[in-house]
Amino acid sequence: MAGTIEVLVPGGQANPGPPLGPELGPTPVDVQAVVQEINDQTAAFDGTEVPVTVEYEDDGSFEIDVGVPPTAALVKDEAGFETGSGEPQEDFVADLSIDQVKTIAEQKAPDLLAYDTKNAAKEVVGTCASMGVTIEGDDAREFKEKVDAGEYDDVLA
Repeated sequence: MAGTIEVLVPGGQANPGPPLGPELGPTPVDVQAVVQEINDQTAAFDGTEVPVTVEYEDDGSFEIDVGVPPTAALVKDEAGFETGSGEPQEDFVADLSIDQVKTIAEQKAPDLLAYDTKNAAKEVVGTCASMGVTIEGDDAREFKEKVDAGEYDDVLA
């Protein structure tokens, strides 16, 4: 009866309540041990929603796989706002620096299709465009054109 449970938990702040508790309750694992292990592994994502997969065996042993938070969650965390814009083309909610975009791109790199930091940054900028976030004061689409033109090659190398 081994199985797998997939949940989104706040980084470093998982607890035995929902969504973990009800999922783990009927299994043979020690719920508190799982929660502690998840908190240890997700502490770096303090408060950001992190996808976690718990694989357990009938003997009570378990393995935890921590994913990378969604790009939108990383952007919100880095820029310090709660929700994206309702009208992202006109109403901008935050501005990121090129260094912040690079940081997010490096964090997301394992989950992205890009082969390098420059293209990973362009994927992050695409998310920024749909959230109403500007980069270096420019609309995300204008910024992407500058990246394509090579203006930020030194930073994104």
